[in-house]
Amino acid sequence: MKFSPATRAHLFFCCVICFAALISSEAPAADMGGMAFIPAGAFTMGSVDGPADERPAHQVTLGAFSIDRLPVANAQFAMFLNAAGSENANGEKLFDVDDSDARIRRRDGQWAADKGYENHPVVEVSWAGARDYCASVREGLPTEAEWEKAARETDGRKYPWGNEPPDGSRARFNAGYNNTAPVDGFSKGASPFGVLDMSGNAWEWVSSAYLPYPYNSADGRENLTAGAERGTRGGGHDSPAGELTATHRGKGLSRNFRSGHHNIGFRCAR
Repeated sequence: MKFSPATRAHLFFCCVICFAALISSEAPAADMGGMAFIPAGAFTMGSVDGPADERPAHQVTLGAFSIDRLPVANAQFAMFLNAAGSENANGEKLFDVDDSDARIRRRDGQWAADKGYENHPVVEVSWAGARDYCASVREGLPTEAEWEKAARETDGRKYPWGNEPPDGSRARFNAGYNNTAPVDGFSKGASPFGVLDMSGNAWEWVSSAYLPYPYNSADGRENLTAGAERGTRGGGHDSPAGELTATHRGKGLSRNFRSGHHNIGFRCAR
């Protein structure tokens, strides 16, 4: 079949448009969500010169795992509350629904994030709430060791981004009470594995009980039903710079695991 020059030009133009659309639809989005893969191997956990609860520095070997690139946000947790309610079958509180610091509220029979805070890290979630949320998406809370390896890789860096001190382009810290920021707002603070917001904004629950080092996953600290104080990592929006290191364990932080807190959130792993 023969086409006129005008027809051939029109067909060529349509092909160019279709090809551009195909490329656009297949190109990776700028979204930094999803999970980051952390390969198996050993890393140094803890520090030699930090607070006493970070010592001794010691080698820990982990299997491969994946971890959320971003903390769980208010809009995501609101959807969970609509499905699960604010208490589980064991009577454990999942979210401090009556705390004015919470950014999720019940309106017209549905839980919803406050306007403008949909993409901020969820806070006021109890440890049980974080555990149950992760279980609902067929994942779990990261262990304390998994969290630290995802934050600092194997080179012993002080912060997720390296050894340079924190600044406002890398993390949310030294901010006012309950003054969080969007979870995807600090791309310069990414860890070597591309995990964001591991310093500042909100502390993060881990699965592990807060027990002395060396870390040993077989000593009972990973018993998910034990009534023990649970670990938190990463620092919060109202933390000083010294609490933003990849090894800081939140010594002195108020973190009753049965309650939520204005500066503690979480992310999931598997």
